[in-house]
Amino acid sequence: MHLKALTLRGFKSFASATTLRFEPGITCVVGPNGSGKSNVVDALSWVMGEQGAKSLRGGKMEDVIFAGTTGRPPLGRAEVSLTIDNSDRALPIEYAEVTITRTMFRNGGSEYRINGDTCRLLDIQELLSDSGIGREMHVIVGQGRLDSVLHADPMGRRAFIEEAAGVLKHRKRKEKALRKLEAMKANLARVQDLTDELRRQLKPLGRQAAVARRAAVIQADLRDARLRLLADDLVRLRQALGAEIADEAALKERKDTAERELRQALQREAQLEDEVRRLAPRLQRAQQTFYELSQLAERVRGTVSLAEARVRSATSAPPEERRGRDPEDLEREAARVREQEAELEAALEAARHALDDTVAHRAELESALTAEERRLKDVARAIADRREGLARLSGKVGAARSRAASAQAEIDRLAAGRDEAQERAVHAQEEYETLKAEVEGLDADDADLAERYEAARLRLADAEHALAAARDAVTGAERERAALRARHDALALGLRRKDGTGALLAARDRLTGILGPAAELLTVTPGHETALAAALATSADALAVTTPAAAAEAIRHLHKEDAGRASLLVAGGPPPVPGTTERGGLIAGQRRPDLAVGAVRPGETSASVERDAGLPGPTLGEDARGFGDGSGAVGERLAAGGGRSAESSASVERAAGVPAPASGAAGDGGSAGWDAGGFGDGPQDGLPVGSSDPVGGSVGTAPADPRTPAPAPGGHSFAADLVRAPVELMGAVRRLLRGVVVVGTLEEAEGVVYARPELVAVTAEGDLLGAHFAQGGSAGAPSLLEVQASVDEAAGALTELAVRCEELARAHEEAAGTRAEVAALVEEVGERRRAADREKSHVAQQLGRLAGQARGAAGEAERSVAAAARAQEALERAVAEAEELAERLAVAEEMPAEEEPDTSVRDRLSADGANARQTEMEARLQVRTHEERVKGLAGRADSLDRAARAEREARARAERRRARLRHEAAVAGAVADGARQLLAHIEVSLARSRRERDAAEAAKGVRERELSDARGTGRELKAELDKLTDSVHRGEVLGAEKRLRIEQLEARALDELGVEPEGLVAEYGPLQPVPPSLPADGEELPEDPGHPRNQPRPFHRAEQEKRLKAAERAYQQLGKVNPLALEEFAALEERHKFLSEQLEDLKKTRTDLLRVVKEVDERVEQVFTEAFRDTAREFEGVFSRLFPGGEGRLVLTDPDDMLATGVDVEARPPGKKVKRLSLLSGGERSLTAVAMLVAIFKARPSPFYVMDEVEAALDDTNLQRLIGIMRELQESSQLVVITHQKRTMEVADALYGVSMQGDGVSKVISQRLR
Repeated sequence: MHLKALTLRGFKSFASATTLRFEPGITCVVGPNGSGKSNVVDALSWVMGEQGAKSLRGGKMEDVIFAGTTGRPPLGRAEVSLTIDNSDRALPIEYAEVTITRTMFRNGGSEYRINGDTCRLLDIQELLSDSGIGREMHVIVGQGRLDSVLHADPMGRRAFIEEAAGVLKHRKRKEKALRKLEAMKANLARVQDLTDELRRQLKPLGRQAAVARRAAVIQADLRDARLRLLADDLVRLRQALGAEIADEAALKERKDTAERELRQALQREAQLEDEVRRLAPRLQRAQQTFYELSQLAERVRGTVSLAEARVRSATSAPPEERRGRDPEDLEREAARVREQEAELEAALEAARHALDDTVAHRAELESALTAEERRLKDVARAIADRREGLARLSGKVGAARSRAASAQAEIDRLAAGRDEAQERAVHAQEEYETLKAEVEGLDADDADLAERYEAARLRLADAEHALAAARDAVTGAERERAALRARHDALALGLRRKDGTGALLAARDRLTGILGPAAELLTVTPGHETALAAALATSADALAVTTPAAAAEAIRHLHKEDAGRASLLVAGGPPPVPGTTERGGLIAGQRRPDLAVGAVRPGETSASVERDAGLPGPTLGEDARGFGDGSGAVGERLAAGGGRSAESSASVERAAGVPAPASGAAGDGGSAGWDAGGFGDGPQDGLPVGSSDPVGGSVGTAPADPRTPAPAPGGHSFAADLVRAPVELMGAVRRLLRGVVVVGTLEEAEGVVYARPELVAVTAEGDLLGAHFAQGGSAGAPSLLEVQASVDEAAGALTELAVRCEELARAHEEAAGTRAEVAALVEEVGERRRAADREKSHVAQQLGRLAGQARGAAGEAERSVAAAARAQEALERAVAEAEELAERLAVAEEMPAEEEPDTSVRDRLSADGANARQTEMEARLQVRTHEERVKGLAGRADSLDRAARAEREARARAERRRARLRHEAAVAGAVADGARQLLAHIEVSLARSRRERDAAEAAKGVRERELSDARGTGRELKAELDKLTDSVHRGEVLGAEKRLRIEQLEARALDELGVEPEGLVAEYGPLQPVPPSLPADGEELPEDPGHPRNQPRPFHRAEQEKRLKAAERAYQQLGKVNPLALEEFAALEERHKFLSEQLEDLKKTRTDLLRVVKEVDERVEQVFTEAFRDTAREFEGVFSRLFPGGEGRLVLTDPDDMLATGVDVEARPPGKKVKRLSLLSGGERSLTAVAMLVAIFKARPSPFYVMDEVEAALDDTNLQRLIGIMRELQESSQLVVITHQKRTMEVADALYGVSMQGDGVSKVISQRLR
């Protein structure tokens, strides 16, 4: 694992996107102060999750966004992406390359992404912590890191070691468990309080429940009495209602007779109303016809007036047209500008030669200066090496003598420890043998469970493998479908038309004859899309229309809406003009008859439109006046050449620079025509030379049938045979592709053109070759024809992938189900196995402890013996080494010192180089001046030519405008005459409509008078009926009152007592006996069933009323009764039981969390102890190397408590007795801090380290020692070093230079050294 790339966008001084690519080894970042080197370190800290603004040298987190300079505005966000090579899978993620991205917005928002997927900050921190990169970023040694190490307390130093050892995740787990314990403590107290409170409430609620049971008995007696009295009232009211119904029937018979007479009168009235309604529409239609005819007459009179005004406007004198400069003057001015441009180009070439000479001289001087600086550096390095060697020898002598004394003391200590360990080993072995005999029979029952568990695990592994394979297949298919969908959408965007074609498609409902885009209508044989697109040129992107009239209408629409221009493919063109040549092409200077190009934009000429439509401009042999726009003398003669002889046409072609046909031509239009591509003579539909012309005349002397096409040479296909299109469009396509052959390569195209000059060959790569025109080269933008084919292909592939994704999804669901079943089986067998292990672990725990004590004591004794032997050997080596180093030091001090090197040659070369660079800058300025002048004249001549062509076109448009006005005047006159004739017919119809309206009004008046008489008769009959109705209503009211009282009694029985009316009379009516009442509280019923107390009695209303009053008094004596007491008592009792169970669960969970905390403490203690020992060992070695002859070590402040102990640093430089850091010099303190960090790095290596000017305070000797340690770290880790020291740069594998110009933006350059 190592850093691969770092990309900064808008981060601090890196306003533009900047990428630094790292390789394994040492990478140095250099540059002047303030250039932004440390911003690279801040970017690494920030992207890996740093949340402290002060750690990033800012006041708030938004300070990391580029704040702007005098020349650049501030940015709205900062983004840093860090790419890590994870090919060794050091990070727990299934990617060989991991990219971590962090984005900060100006509004305070922040985003994190891993490989483009949005994630949380916690996800990034957990991902990095598993690889030794903790949250505190110990791998990044910034400018303030050494100060934090120096000023840290013992617990702070412990934190450095813990972070490198990966203890923080265990502490995080412990903190989480402690937080749960704290929250559980409050929950436990709350549940205990609730349980006590419920227990206190149960007794009074039990008493209320007893009262509620007594009240229920009294309420049952009370309810029975009320029901029986209510049933008696209901029976009496029903009997009275029956008598009232008999009186009501007689009145209803009289009322029915009156109603029959009234219905007959109303029927007559309805008939008359229908007749009046039938006459009303006739009258309305007559009136509506009259009004519409009147309005039509007025509109026709307005049309006559408008047509007369149009005639007057069209026949009035047109305004004077403004004319521009003479085209001939513009062309002469363009020639003068081109001569000035040629002179400036010659001067520019001379300036460039002078610049090349200056650059070569400057390079020679710089090469000599580099060689001289290298020689001086080698001499200085030799002097420094000698001085460093003397210091190193002196330190080694002191260190060897110190090691000899330490080895002697260690030998004495190990001998005492060895004897004590041997005694403990013998005692522990005796206890172990005694207990081992007791537990030998406990392992017999585990074999069967182990076999079943392993079998279940193997099945689970297979199921998980199948599930992972299915998931990968689904993911791959979805990813492929997403990529294909994105490609389909991107290609579909390419089909959107942004020119005038889009406006025509939007208006196709208002325009006639629009078929649609040609690319959608044409179907090309697969594999030939590129070739056909090249052959059709811009016709492939054109819009298909039905007729030339439709094309003209579309072009007029583009002119009117100012919607740009468009190419139109005309399905049915006009018939050939007699006397012209149509041979698969056009007469020179004319456009294709089946391809319309319209809506010329302002400033464009017809020539440019022809080029856009796929028509080539003038060739080398063509006269500019005859082929540029068809308006010159040659163009006019060729356009009118249809009525001339072959000799006249040939002379015209020779005058225009067009080669004449190989053989003579006879008849009208005898000259062979040129096609639109300038490809020379083109036979119609592949006709060979000499075939008859379908328009007239012939080419050559051999007549042939024009309907029999000649085969393509070499077995190739004609382009027209590879295209399918609608019937109405196929003729235009064949005209466009007449004489075009599709071949494989450019060599085959040459053969076809040489064999058949009248043909045009197009290759599979889109290169087009003819006898007089060629086009091709590297691939350009695809045409709509190719894009449409790609869209269709992508759509088909998407359909196949959708089916495949559904199949894979079903397979994934089946695999998930299988995996869930097997996992449940594994969990069940594992639980049984863990239960057996718990039963066995209690017995085996003591055995393991004793065995460990015995092995530990024996091992300690053996280690003590071996350590004593090693200490003795070390003592002997230290004595011999001290004597040898003392002799070498004496010899080295007697050698003479070398002198400092001379730098005069280097200074002289440096001055010459500066002069050469100044000369080079002046030469570059001269070249730039000439280039600007050439550029200023570059487009002026072309602009003048375009102005000349535009003036000619403007004059032609003015003539066409005058002809249109004359046509409009004639049309308006015809419209006025027709409108006058129509007005006469309308006035006749208006008089007839007025007579019809008067007749309809008279018929409607007669029927309305008859209707009035019928309505009077109906009113008299209705008065009589009302009197009878009132009598019936009075009877109904009396009956309704009785029914209402009956309904009220029934509703009361249903609402208050919950009894249906029918059931009330059937069960509680006066004819039903009254059953004995329920026993009162404490009353005992007689056992004899025949006792009067146990027998039912007949109903007596007075007795039941007395019973009702007695029950009401008894209920009132009970006082307030809680009707919910019984339910509340049962619910409260159940809740008390539930809370008691929850209390036990909380106590059990608390025990489990305490066990987790204990396990975490044990793991932290173990990991920290191992990490401290390794770090202390490495610190002693690193310190002795940085301080030869000195002594340094790490000690614990409380060795007995490894969970809470701090770490102190004892440092004694050579020749000093002090050990406290505060008494050391600044350089010694910095070097001690470096020693501690390096010791941590070596004890627990991380994949990479970043150091920001850690050697800034070191002298050359100590710098060289630190560089040696960096080389050692390089073997296991990647180093990124911010430095100003040349020696540090020399050991780097790659250099990145950071600079800042006047714009305040940091820029980076790189140099690989190895």
